[in-house]
Amino acid sequence: MACALCTYETNKLVRIHSVRLGSLKWSLNATILLGICLVMLWNRKYQHFDQVVSSVTAKVKGVALMHLPGQGGVVWDVADYSRPSQPPVSGRLCRHDNDCDTSTWSQHSNGIQTGLCVKFDALTRTCEVTAWCPIETKTRPPRPAVLASAENFTVLIKNNIRFPAFNFIRRNILPEMDDAYLRSCQRANDSLCPIFRLGDVVRQAGQNFSQMAVEGGVIGIQIKWDCNLDLLTRRCLPRYSFRRLDENESNKTLYPGFNFRFAKYNMVDGVEERTLYKAFGIRFDILVFGQAGKFSIIQLVVYIGSTLSYYALTTVLMDWLIQTSCYSADVGQNYGEKKVESVEDGKKGVLSVSYVDQDHIRVVKMSLKRRLQDANTVAVETRREDAGHVTMAVSVLQAQVDPRPVLKPDTERQSWCGCGRCTASALPQEELCCRRSEGPCISSSALFERLVLHRPLLEALLLYRDPLSPAPAATSGHSTATLRHCAYQQYVAWRFGVPPAATCPAIPRCCVGRIREEFPSPDGRYSGFTLANATPAITTQD
Repeated sequence: MACALCTYETNKLVRIHSVRLGSLKWSLNATILLGICLVMLWNRKYQHFDQVVSSVTAKVKGVALMHLPGQGGVVWDVADYSRPSQPPVSGRLCRHDNDCDTSTWSQHSNGIQTGLCVKFDALTRTCEVTAWCPIETKTRPPRPAVLASAENFTVLIKNNIRFPAFNFIRRNILPEMDDAYLRSCQRANDSLCPIFRLGDVVRQAGQNFSQMAVEGGVIGIQIKWDCNLDLLTRRCLPRYSFRRLDENESNKTLYPGFNFRFAKYNMVDGVEERTLYKAFGIRFDILVFGQAGKFSIIQLVVYIGSTLSYYALTTVLMDWLIQTSCYSADVGQNYGEKKVESVEDGKKGVLSVSYVDQDHIRVVKMSLKRRLQDANTVAVETRREDAGHVTMAVSVLQAQVDPRPVLKPDTERQSWCGCGRCTASALPQEELCCRRSEGPCISSSALFERLVLHRPLLEALLLYRDPLSPAPAATSGHSTATLRHCAYQQYVAWRFGVPPAATCPAIPRCCVGRIREEFPSPDGRYSGFTLANATPAITTQD
């Protein structure tokens, strides 16, 4: 046995010479190649990518006049907009001073406890706190919004980005943007302008500014950087998009919108006073994401290697076309036999059967309990002629051979037999007739005598196959067993031509009986049907 380490195995290819198939193959390959190239160029699969690292600052500009109850008109500028959040809380209940702590506070109190438990009303007592009085009252926001004019405010966004892998730094205020440009640019006609009108931002997010300003909300400003850092196609510009981030239906959400609290202080008669404001406004969250790509030979090789598998689609599609009705049945069958070699389980014999009243060859599976005449058909194959046997048959027919009369055996006709010449058998796999319907038996034809039973023809075939064998004596000749086996092979070549691949031809019972009558065994014993030693080129009977 050869050493496994010293051998090499490779796939077997089948080459089909066809203009149509060749043109189809290259057309499919060209289509796949075009698709691969388009995807590679569109998604820049030949580049190595790095994710963006970013920092953002924003500067709001705008002045508004608002009217407050009891204060009249108040001018607000940039310094009045941003204040920390201070949510209102409730007091702490108590019964004695021991229940209250000194100089402590909690998230649910309005100030710092003094340590005293004081009367709040007729029924309850609470811990006294040092706090601004009065505490905040819960009121609904005014409609329309107090700062409705903030729609015309502007915000300058300054965004600095960096791609560490390429040591590339960029900002959204491009080098060619000078002070005069920033004073005059408008987003309406310049998509790169970093100055945004608040009303336009809300509108592009699909919202109405006057409605949103009542309860406030959160708008996301998304800045996307998609940079191509290759020298020939260098491009690195920001793209802006807008969307609302919070829930905008107040009837479905607890504490809808966005608000915050801030205070202003002043001295009145030596006493410091505080004015507490609860402002409903619009918060802008600036989100930056993106990537930069640069040519990489490693990424290109990886992409090419991963896309080579797509060429297998050509083989799959062409195999499907050949083996279906979309193409010639003969070509498809021939191609399938050349490409695929079937190996059947030895315990499940696959037989081929040829009936004289049918043009095709049936492929069936042998059953030990069911007669072969009634076996289910697995496939129907087109009969393929054996060119050598056809030539021999023509030469035999040109010779004058007088067939001997065939006597019909005096046997009872079997229920599964259509020709009336089949005898019973103890083995179901041997119960096969030459016909599917009733009619004359093929073994009674003159052609059967000439091609299958003619002794000089069989002896000539045996000598042709083994030309160096000693010539048989005129009296003895070849043994009857040898002639019987040769007759079986003659029948297979005549009726099956080239049998279907991986199948064993089955000879009808009537033909077997006729051959055995002509070339009997001296002791009258026959081994019968043996699939283990049978191949398409060797008889299946003895």
